[in-house]
Amino acid sequence: MLSRFPETRLARLLQCHSKESILELCDDYDDAEKEFYFDRNPSLFPYVLNFYNTGRLHVMAELCIFSFSQEIEYWGINEFFIDSCCSNVYHCKKMKPEEQEDWDDRSDGGNTTCSFDEVLEFYSDATKFDKQPLGNTVEHFGIGWFTFELVARFVVAPDLIHFFEYPLNLIDLVSILPFYLTLFVNLAVESSPALANLGRVVQVLRLMRIFRVLKLARHSTGLRSLGATLKCSYREVGLLLLYLAVGVSFFSVMAYTMEKEENDGLMTIPSCWWWATVSMTTVGYGDVVPWSIAGKLTASACILAGILVLVLPITLIFNKFSIFYKRQKQLEIAMRTCEFGEDLGEVSSINLRNYYAHKVKSLMASLSNINRMSESEQSLNDSIR
Repeated sequence: MLSRFPETRLARLLQCHSKESILELCDDYDDAEKEFYFDRNPSLFPYVLNFYNTGRLHVMAELCIFSFSQEIEYWGINEFFIDSCCSNVYHCKKMKPEEQEDWDDRSDGGNTTCSFDEVLEFYSDATKFDKQPLGNTVEHFGIGWFTFELVARFVVAPDLIHFFEYPLNLIDLVSILPFYLTLFVNLAVESSPALANLGRVVQVLRLMRIFRVLKLARHSTGLRSLGATLKCSYREVGLLLLYLAVGVSFFSVMAYTMEKEENDGLMTIPSCWWWATVSMTTVGYGDVVPWSIAGKLTASACILAGILVLVLPITLIFNKFSIFYKRQKQLEIAMRTCEFGEDLGEVSSINLRNYYAHKVKSLMASLSNINRMSESEQSLNDSIR
């Protein structure tokens, strides 16, 4: 039982073969009776013993969190083993005092006590929703369905190289991969607690689950058109980013020069980069604003430059998006009405080869129109130069 957790004090004590090494891990040792003595709180040891039996720590509400934290630290038990039903309350109560003292000076003692009680009550209620069996069931069903779908398409794919070159297939793979990686690491951590730190790192992979939203591109004309537009407009997008980078660099230095003596929010170049980015993209959070007259004039110029920088390339990108979207809608209408035939109601069957050829022909026509539009834009730019 102790060998399952080799980093703990009792497990290391099990490996000691001399009295000197034993006394380094306990307070006293009776060689005749083979008894070990620990000068610790006996009321907390049942939690340690329960940990060795179940592999999880549980924290009762009436315990002092700091005493419990010192106790498990003494026994060499990582806080990672605290079960999810107790972890939220544990970490909430273990917050540093300076993190809890960020209150308005005008608040009286009654309001402060009430607010603190509300925070604790919120975290205690949040533990009730930590485990959601219905949500887990839905997620497992969805992962199983997506996995079956991906494996089925992989099995019937005629060319595996082209299969993985298709962006939507990669999105499908990335959307389900974090689930299996997390499952594998959790099993590995339970069998070998030495990998506990690896489990924390792999939890970041859960963020990759947001890529599941991109699976809607298979059923959304707008998303497919947007992806095709960005793919064909990489020059315009790169030009837009270049304009923004130059503008942000220029106006951030200007703002730093004007405001560094008066404004605490613009005392460093990186903070000025943030301000210039927000201003040029016309977002305007308002968290950092210039105070001096020269700084306000610089901010006005930054906003106007941002409007001009965004308008010029976005017009070209929008035109391409409109063409892609129109062509995609026409292709969908052709697929529904079967324009390659005389009349769908008058024929007894549909030739799939002709249907596929018609679809490819429409796609090639759309791409040729885009190329002609790009050539015309290039010639227009050359004439302007």
